[in-house]
Amino acid sequence: MPADVGSFILYFLRQARWPFIAFLVIGGLVGLVEASLFYFVGVLIDTLKVSDPATIWSEHAWMLIGMGAVVLLVRTLALSISTLINEQAIVPSFFALIRWQSHRRVLRQSYQFFQDDFAGRIATKVMQSGQSLGDFLISLIQSIWFFAVFSVTSIGLFAALDWRLALLLIGWFAAYFTVLARTLPEVRRRSKTMSQARSALNGRMVDSYTNIQTVKLFTGQFHEDQFAREGLAEMLAAARAFTRLISGLRITLAVLSGLLITTTGLLGVWLWQQGAITIGSLAVTLALVLRINHMSGWMMFQFNGLFRDLGTLQDTIATVAVPISVVDKPQASSLAGVKGAVQFENIRFTYGKDSGAIEDLALSIEPGEKVGIVGRSGAGKTTMLNLLLRLYDPEQGRILIDGHDIKHVTQDSLRRAIGVVTQDTSLLHRSIFDNIAYGSPTSTYEDVVAAAKRAHAHGFIADVRDASGRIGYDAHVGERGVKLSGGQRQRIAIARVFLKNAPILVLDEATSSLDSEVETAIQEHLLALMEGKTVVAIAHRLSTIAHLDRLVVLDRGRIVEDGPHEALITRGGLYADLWTRQSGGFLPTAAAAA
Repeated sequence: MPADVGSFILYFLRQARWPFIAFLVIGGLVGLVEASLFYFVGVLIDTLKVSDPATIWSEHAWMLIGMGAVVLLVRTLALSISTLINEQAIVPSFFALIRWQSHRRVLRQSYQFFQDDFAGRIATKVMQSGQSLGDFLISLIQSIWFFAVFSVTSIGLFAALDWRLALLLIGWFAAYFTVLARTLPEVRRRSKTMSQARSALNGRMVDSYTNIQTVKLFTGQFHEDQFAREGLAEMLAAARAFTRLISGLRITLAVLSGLLITTTGLLGVWLWQQGAITIGSLAVTLALVLRINHMSGWMMFQFNGLFRDLGTLQDTIATVAVPISVVDKPQASSLAGVKGAVQFENIRFTYGKDSGAIEDLALSIEPGEKVGIVGRSGAGKTTMLNLLLRLYDPEQGRILIDGHDIKHVTQDSLRRAIGVVTQDTSLLHRSIFDNIAYGSPTSTYEDVVAAAKRAHAHGFIADVRDASGRIGYDAHVGERGVKLSGGQRQRIAIARVFLKNAPILVLDEATSSLDSEVETAIQEHLLALMEGKTVVAIAHRLSTIAHLDRLVVLDRGRIVEDGPHEALITRGGLYADLWTRQSGGFLPTAAAAA
């Protein structure tokens, strides 16, 4: 998807070329017919002036019928077809096409892309993409193209009456478009600034609404008022700068229009006095000038909307057309028949900083081996798992699964081979059934219930009821699962992994939100799930992973210790220190306190 405005417009325009070509042709016909109506008025006035009322129909019947046919049939048919193309072909289908393709594009963006922006703002951009581009193209044809055809036809009619009238009109159009050419680039720039400010304000409000619980608990309403007010002030300043420019432009064009009407009227009367034009021609001249005057004001309104849409479109493109940073290689293969051997080879990843996160990490995990990742907060544990899942690409080194570089396999096949339970468990605002079956969409109701029972979730699921009256597995869980407790969300996430049954299992604080009783009940099922699988687990509560085959200790992105629990305790290093602190060593004794 192109990232510059012109290519972006053409990219979608090519996909709907025929409706727009038809719209363009019909729009030009409408402009031609509208200008012809004024010519008919002049001809009719001159005809009536020299005709006998008693013989007008017998002498000019075909001319009058022809004019009536153009007005009643051709004009009506052209307007009707234009409306049908716009409302039935372009507006519903073209708008939906842009939104759908923008959504698919955004959905395939890297994990980092979503970390750097508001979800509500991104969704707004996707919806704006169809509206702004569709409105821009429709306005371009309905207003600019129509005005261009009408103007050229008017110049032709003036030229047929007298070359001096045509020259005056050409001079006015030259002045009109010179003013626009000098002003519109600034209109475009200020329109983009206003759109960005509006989008930023929307993002601030969405951020407040999304985190409403935090706002309430920390009495942050005043702070959020100020936060939104600052965004509103920025948007208001941008809007005022934009409207000042538009006001100046409109005043300038009003002066130009007044000059056109006055000079054309004076010239027309003088030409009539000289016998160069007829009364009908004078009527055509004045009527066309008044129409052009009206249209020039209407065009300002259209230009305003046109450049507002263009500014919005530019702002939208900056989000939906961002290059995707984590992509499948053109010849990426599918990862199949996974045994579970995992190898990190000299990995370095710093989130674009000079240092930090992961530094020269090398680790081999055998198929079926259970490895715990241990370390202080910020040591790089979760980053390591995110690299394995290819949510990010390492800046140096490579990661292999069964000898395959994960950069050379498709992301979908890689993630199908890995089951994940994270500490930040979020659910989709859909039914509980859909959430559990999300990684295994062909699962039956019985499969889902069995997985829920193994995760000790079936009991509470039966009692869940949503605002629409749906109960049990049909109940919807709210945005990110907010209608459920943290422990309930985590049990559903565990049930989802049970059902997926992938050969590699990644557990990032998988039981952190569970109470001890539920955790103990689930541990047996988790141990059964681990059988025959390669397991990489993170837990701050070291007792939950002490039984694993190996424990890898990270400190500042490097492996500083590696071995089973007992060996690391005996070594007396960082792991032993962490274990001692969790066993009560961090509490001062009574004597020390005294």
